[in-house]
Amino acid sequence: MPVIEDAVSKIQDWKNKNVSITPLSGGLTNTNFKVDVDGTPYFVRVPGESTELLAIDRNNEYHNTKAAGVAGVAPKIVHHLPEYNVMVIEFLDGLTMSKDSLNAPGMPTRMAHAIKKLNQGPRFLLDFNMFRLTEYYLSLCSERSIKIPDGYRERMDLVKRIEQAMTVKPLATVPCNNDLLAENYIDDGVQLWLIDYEYSGNNDPTFELGNTCQEMQFNDEQIAEVCTAYFGEAQTDMIARMKLNMIMSDVGWGLWAAIQASISTIDFDFWGWAIERWGRALEKMDSDNFEGWLVEVAR
Repeated sequence: MPVIEDAVSKIQDWKNKNVSITPLSGGLTNTNFKVDVDGTPYFVRVPGESTELLAIDRNNEYHNTKAAGVAGVAPKIVHHLPEYNVMVIEFLDGLTMSKDSLNAPGMPTRMAHAIKKLNQGPRFLLDFNMFRLTEYYLSLCSERSIKIPDGYRERMDLVKRIEQAMTVKPLATVPCNNDLLAENYIDDGVQLWLIDYEYSGNNDPTFELGNTCQEMQFNDEQIAEVCTAYFGEAQTDMIARMKLNMIMSDVGWGLWAAIQASISTIDFDFWGWAIERWGRALEKMDSDNFEGWLVEVAR
Protein backbone atom coordinates (compact mmCIF):
# COMPACT_ATOMS: atom_id res chain seq x y z
CA MET A 1 0.00 0.00 0.00
CA PRO A 2 2.76 2.60 0.67
CA VAL A 3 3.61 2.98 -3.05
CA ILE A 4 0.00 3.46 -4.10
CA GLU A 5 -0.57 5.92 -1.25
CA ASP A 6 2.56 7.90 -2.12
CA ALA A 7 1.62 7.98 -5.80
CA VAL A 8 -1.94 9.07 -5.14
CA SER A 9 -0.73 11.84 -2.83
CA LYS A 10 1.31 13.33 -5.71
CA ILE A 11 -1.70 13.87 -8.00
CA GLN A 12 -2.51 17.56 -7.70
CA ASP A 13 -6.01 17.22 -9.14
CA TRP A 14 -6.93 14.95 -6.23
CA LYS A 15 -5.79 17.29 -3.46
CA ASN A 16 -8.47 18.04 -0.86
CA LYS A 17 -10.80 15.45 -2.35
CA ASN A 18 -12.29 12.34 -0.78
CA VAL A 19 -9.99 9.52 -1.97
CA SER A 20 -10.44 5.84 -1.17
CA ILE A 21 -8.17 3.02 -2.35
CA THR A 22 -9.37 -0.56 -2.89
CA PRO A 23 -7.00 -3.40 -3.93
CA LEU A 24 -8.12 -5.42 -6.94
CA SER A 25 -7.37 -9.10 -7.45
CA GLY A 26 -6.14 -10.80 -10.60
CA GLY A 27 -2.81 -9.20 -11.53
CA LEU A 28 -0.02 -11.67 -12.41
CA THR A 29 2.77 -9.08 -12.73
CA ASN A 30 1.57 -5.99 -10.86
CA THR A 31 -0.76 -4.93 -8.07
CA ASN A 32 -3.91 -3.17 -9.19
CA PHE A 33 -6.21 -0.77 -7.37
CA LYS A 34 -9.54 0.95 -7.76
CA VAL A 35 -9.27 4.52 -6.54
CA ASP A 36 -12.47 6.47 -5.96
CA VAL A 37 -12.07 10.25 -6.04
CA ASP A 38 -15.19 12.11 -4.92
CA GLY A 39 -17.20 9.18 -6.25
CA THR A 40 -15.40 8.88 -9.60
CA PRO A 41 -13.57 5.54 -9.99
CA TYR A 42 -10.11 5.15 -11.55
CA PHE A 43 -7.89 2.15 -12.22
CA VAL A 44 -4.32 2.42 -10.91
CA ARG A 45 -1.56 -0.06 -11.74
CA VAL A 46 1.56 -0.37 -9.55
CA PRO A 47 4.43 -2.47 -11.05
CA GLY A 48 5.51 -5.61 -9.26
CA GLU A 49 9.01 -6.26 -7.97
CA SER A 50 11.83 -7.07 -10.44
CA THR A 51 9.50 -6.78 -13.45
CA GLU A 52 12.38 -5.28 -15.44
CA LEU A 53 13.80 -8.81 -15.59
CA LEU A 54 10.70 -9.84 -17.55
CA ALA A 55 11.68 -7.44 -20.37
CA ILE A 56 8.94 -4.91 -19.63
CA ASP A 57 9.74 -1.42 -20.95
CA ARG A 58 7.58 1.05 -19.01
CA ASN A 59 8.08 3.88 -21.52
CA ASN A 60 6.92 1.57 -24.29
CA GLU A 61 3.92 0.51 -22.19
CA TYR A 62 2.92 4.14 -21.53
CA HIS A 63 3.27 5.18 -25.18
CA ASN A 64 1.35 2.16 -26.44
CA THR A 65 -1.44 2.44 -23.87
CA LYS A 66 -2.01 5.99 -25.10
CA ALA A 67 -1.98 4.82 -28.71
CA ALA A 68 -4.47 2.04 -27.95
CA GLY A 69 -6.71 4.66 -26.35
CA VAL A 70 -6.56 6.69 -29.56
CA ALA A 71 -7.48 3.54 -31.49
CA GLY A 72 -10.59 3.27 -29.31
CA VAL A 73 -9.89 -0.16 -27.84
CA ALA A 74 -8.26 0.78 -24.51
CA PRO A 75 -9.31 3.13 -21.72
CA LYS A 76 -7.48 6.45 -21.70
CA ILE A 77 -4.65 7.42 -19.34
CA VAL A 78 -5.74 10.15 -16.91
CA HIS A 79 -2.48 10.62 -14.98
CA HIS A 80 1.05 9.30 -15.36
CA LEU A 81 3.60 9.27 -12.56
CA PRO A 82 6.85 8.10 -14.20
CA GLU A 83 8.83 8.30 -10.96
CA TYR A 84 6.66 5.42 -9.69
CA ASN A 85 5.96 3.88 -13.12
CA VAL A 86 2.32 4.29 -12.16
CA MET A 87 -0.52 4.96 -14.59
CA VAL A 88 -3.99 6.16 -13.62
CA ILE A 89 -6.47 4.95 -16.20
CA GLU A 90 -10.17 5.44 -16.83
CA PHE A 91 -12.16 2.79 -14.97
CA LEU A 92 -14.14 0.60 -17.36
CA ASP A 93 -17.66 -0.24 -16.30
CA GLY A 94 -17.80 -3.71 -17.72
CA LEU A 95 -17.31 -7.42 -17.17
CA THR A 96 -13.79 -8.78 -16.89
CA MET A 97 -13.87 -11.78 -19.20
CA SER A 98 -12.89 -15.37 -18.46
CA LYS A 99 -11.86 -18.28 -20.65
CA ASP A 100 -15.38 -19.70 -20.31
CA SER A 101 -17.13 -16.46 -21.24
CA LEU A 102 -14.89 -15.96 -24.29
CA ASN A 103 -15.71 -19.50 -25.44
CA ALA A 104 -19.39 -18.53 -25.78
CA PRO A 105 -20.91 -18.51 -29.30
CA GLY A 106 -19.94 -15.44 -31.32
CA MET A 107 -17.13 -14.38 -29.00
CA PRO A 108 -14.26 -15.46 -31.30
CA THR A 109 -15.64 -13.06 -33.93
CA ARG A 110 -15.97 -10.21 -31.43
CA MET A 111 -12.41 -10.83 -30.24
CA ALA A 112 -11.05 -10.75 -33.79
CA HIS A 113 -12.86 -7.47 -34.51
CA ALA A 114 -11.42 -5.85 -31.36
CA ILE A 115 -7.93 -7.06 -32.25
CA LYS A 116 -8.23 -5.75 -35.80
CA LYS A 117 -9.30 -2.35 -34.48
CA LEU A 118 -6.15 -2.22 -32.35
CA ASN A 119 -3.98 -3.49 -35.21
CA GLN A 120 -5.29 -0.69 -37.46
CA GLY A 121 -4.56 2.00 -34.87
CA PRO A 122 -1.48 4.22 -34.36
CA ARG A 123 1.90 2.54 -34.64
CA PHE A 124 3.46 1.45 -31.34
CA LEU A 125 6.81 2.65 -30.01
CA LEU A 126 8.81 -0.60 -30.12
CA ASP A 127 8.60 -3.94 -31.92
CA PHE A 128 7.85 -7.28 -30.27
CA ASN A 129 9.36 -10.60 -31.36
CA MET A 130 8.64 -13.75 -29.37
CA PHE A 131 11.66 -15.54 -30.84
CA ARG A 132 14.02 -12.88 -29.46
CA LEU A 133 12.14 -12.72 -26.15
CA THR A 134 12.45 -16.50 -25.79
CA GLU A 135 16.21 -16.25 -26.31
CA TYR A 136 16.43 -13.54 -23.66
CA TYR A 137 14.36 -15.51 -21.16
CA LEU A 138 16.50 -18.62 -21.71
CA SER A 139 19.70 -16.64 -21.16
CA LEU A 140 18.25 -15.10 -18.00
CA CYS A 141 17.33 -18.55 -16.70
CA SER A 142 20.89 -19.73 -17.34
CA GLU A 143 22.48 -16.69 -15.67
CA ARG A 144 20.31 -16.95 -12.56
CA SER A 145 20.03 -20.75 -12.42
CA ILE A 146 16.25 -20.52 -12.76
CA LYS A 147 14.58 -23.89 -13.09
CA ILE A 148 12.78 -24.50 -16.39
CA PRO A 149 10.71 -27.51 -17.53
CA ASP A 150 12.67 -30.50 -18.82
CA GLY A 151 13.50 -30.56 -22.51
CA TYR A 152 13.21 -26.83 -23.25
CA ARG A 153 16.65 -26.27 -24.73
CA GLU A 154 16.53 -29.55 -26.66
CA ARG A 155 13.49 -28.26 -28.57
CA MET A 156 15.01 -24.93 -29.60
CA ASP A 157 15.94 -26.45 -32.95
CA LEU A 158 12.21 -26.75 -33.70
CA VAL A 159 11.70 -23.14 -32.62
CA LYS A 160 14.36 -22.11 -35.15
CA ARG A 161 12.55 -24.08 -37.84
CA ILE A 162 9.32 -22.23 -36.98
CA GLU A 163 11.04 -18.86 -37.32
CA GLN A 164 12.73 -19.84 -40.58
CA ALA A 165 9.42 -20.99 -42.10
CA MET A 166 7.56 -17.87 -41.02
CA THR A 167 10.16 -15.48 -42.39
CA VAL A 168 9.84 -16.85 -45.94
CA LYS A 169 6.68 -14.80 -46.50
CA PRO A 170 6.56 -12.39 -43.55
CA LEU A 171 3.51 -10.30 -42.78
CA ALA A 172 3.74 -6.56 -42.20
CA THR A 173 3.88 -5.82 -38.49
CA VAL A 174 1.02 -3.98 -36.78
CA PRO A 175 0.38 -2.67 -33.25
CA CYS A 176 -0.32 -5.73 -31.07
CA ASN A 177 -1.06 -6.31 -27.39
CA ASN A 178 0.76 -9.69 -27.54
CA ASP A 179 -0.63 -10.87 -24.19
CA LEU A 180 -4.38 -11.24 -24.61
CA LEU A 181 -5.30 -13.46 -21.72
CA ALA A 182 -9.02 -13.76 -21.07
CA GLU A 183 -8.76 -11.24 -18.23
CA ASN A 184 -7.32 -8.64 -20.61
CA TYR A 185 -10.68 -8.41 -22.35
CA ILE A 186 -13.44 -6.32 -20.77
CA ASP A 187 -16.98 -6.36 -22.17
CA ASP A 188 -19.08 -3.26 -21.53
CA GLY A 189 -22.04 -4.74 -23.37
CA VAL A 190 -21.28 -2.80 -26.55
CA GLN A 191 -17.64 -3.60 -27.33
CA LEU A 192 -14.71 -5.62 -26.11
CA TRP A 193 -11.94 -3.47 -24.64
CA LEU A 194 -8.30 -4.65 -24.61
CA ILE A 195 -6.21 -3.79 -21.56
CA ASP A 196 -2.66 -4.30 -20.22
CA TYR A 197 0.02 -3.20 -22.70
CA GLU A 198 3.14 -4.35 -20.83
CA TYR A 199 4.25 -6.57 -23.72
CA SER A 200 2.74 -4.56 -26.53
CA GLY A 201 4.67 -3.83 -29.68
CA ASN A 202 4.50 -3.94 -33.43
CA ASN A 203 4.28 -7.60 -34.43
CA ASP A 204 2.97 -10.17 -36.90
CA PRO A 205 -0.84 -10.07 -36.41
CA THR A 206 -1.02 -13.87 -36.49
CA PHE A 207 0.94 -13.94 -33.23
CA GLU A 208 -1.76 -11.82 -31.63
CA LEU A 209 -4.47 -14.08 -33.05
CA GLY A 210 -2.67 -17.34 -32.28
CA ASN A 211 -1.70 -16.24 -28.78
CA THR A 212 -5.25 -15.38 -27.77
CA CYS A 213 -6.63 -18.56 -29.38
CA GLN A 214 -4.16 -20.54 -27.31
CA GLU A 215 -5.09 -18.68 -24.12
CA MET A 216 -8.75 -19.56 -24.70
CA GLN A 217 -7.90 -23.13 -25.79
CA PHE A 218 -10.03 -22.64 -28.90
CA ASN A 219 -10.82 -25.66 -31.05
CA ASP A 220 -10.24 -25.73 -34.81
CA GLU A 221 -13.72 -24.40 -35.55
CA GLN A 222 -13.20 -21.41 -33.27
CA ILE A 223 -9.72 -20.76 -34.70
CA ALA A 224 -11.24 -20.74 -38.19
CA GLU A 225 -13.91 -18.30 -36.95
CA VAL A 226 -11.23 -15.93 -35.64
CA CYS A 227 -9.31 -16.17 -38.92
CA THR A 228 -12.46 -15.51 -40.98
CA ALA A 229 -13.50 -12.53 -38.86
CA TYR A 230 -10.02 -11.02 -39.15
CA PHE A 231 -8.93 -11.85 -42.71
CA GLY A 232 -12.32 -12.31 -44.39
CA GLU A 233 -11.88 -16.05 -44.88
CA ALA A 234 -10.31 -19.04 -43.16
CA GLN A 235 -7.09 -18.97 -45.20
CA THR A 236 -5.05 -22.15 -44.84
CA ASP A 237 -1.73 -20.30 -44.66
CA MET A 238 -3.00 -17.84 -42.04
CA ILE A 239 -4.39 -20.64 -39.90
CA ALA A 240 -1.01 -22.39 -40.16
CA ARG A 241 0.71 -19.19 -39.01
CA MET A 242 -1.73 -18.93 -36.12
CA LYS A 243 -1.06 -22.57 -35.14
CA LEU A 244 2.71 -22.05 -35.11
CA ASN A 245 2.28 -18.88 -33.10
CA MET A 246 0.11 -20.81 -30.64
CA ILE A 247 3.20 -22.92 -30.05
CA MET A 248 5.42 -19.85 -29.69
CA SER A 249 2.96 -18.31 -27.26
CA ASP A 250 3.33 -21.27 -24.92
CA VAL A 251 7.09 -21.54 -25.48
CA GLY A 252 7.74 -17.89 -24.57
CA TRP A 253 5.14 -17.32 -21.90
CA GLY A 254 5.99 -20.70 -20.37
CA LEU A 255 9.50 -19.37 -19.70
CA TRP A 256 7.96 -16.16 -18.36
CA ALA A 257 6.00 -18.27 -15.87
CA ALA A 258 9.15 -20.16 -14.82
CA ILE A 259 10.93 -16.85 -14.17
CA GLN A 260 7.95 -15.55 -12.21
CA ALA A 261 8.03 -18.72 -10.11
CA SER A 262 11.54 -17.66 -9.09
CA ILE A 263 11.11 -13.90 -8.57
CA SER A 264 7.46 -13.04 -8.00
CA THR A 265 5.90 -12.32 -4.61
CA ILE A 266 2.37 -12.77 -6.01
CA ASP A 267 0.45 -15.76 -4.66
CA PHE A 268 0.03 -17.80 -7.84
CA ASP A 269 1.24 -21.22 -9.01
CA PHE A 270 3.58 -19.93 -11.71
CA TRP A 271 5.57 -23.17 -11.87
CA GLY A 272 2.41 -25.20 -12.49
CA TRP A 273 1.53 -22.76 -15.27
CA ALA A 274 4.99 -23.14 -16.82
CA ILE A 275 4.59 -26.94 -16.86
CA GLU A 276 1.09 -26.67 -18.35
CA ARG A 277 2.19 -24.32 -21.12
CA TRP A 278 5.26 -26.38 -22.01
CA GLY A 279 3.09 -29.50 -22.22
CA ARG A 280 0.74 -27.76 -24.66
CA ALA A 281 3.69 -26.61 -26.80
CA LEU A 282 5.10 -30.14 -26.92
CA GLU A 283 1.73 -31.57 -27.90
CA LYS A 284 1.61 -29.33 -30.98
CA MET A 285 5.29 -29.81 -31.85
CA ASP A 286 4.81 -33.59 -31.74
CA SER A 287 1.52 -33.57 -33.66
CA ASP A 288 1.18 -35.04 -37.13
CA ASN A 289 0.26 -31.56 -38.41
CA PHE A 290 3.43 -29.75 -37.35
CA GLU A 291 5.44 -30.36 -40.52
CA GLY A 292 2.43 -29.38 -42.63
CA TRP A 293 2.12 -26.03 -40.86
CA LEU A 294 5.79 -25.31 -41.59
CA VAL A 295 5.28 -26.11 -45.27
CA GLU A 296 2.06 -24.11 -45.53
CA VAL A 297 3.42 -20.83 -44.12
CA ALA A 298 6.42 -20.97 -46.45
CA ARG A 299 4.46 -21.97 -49.55
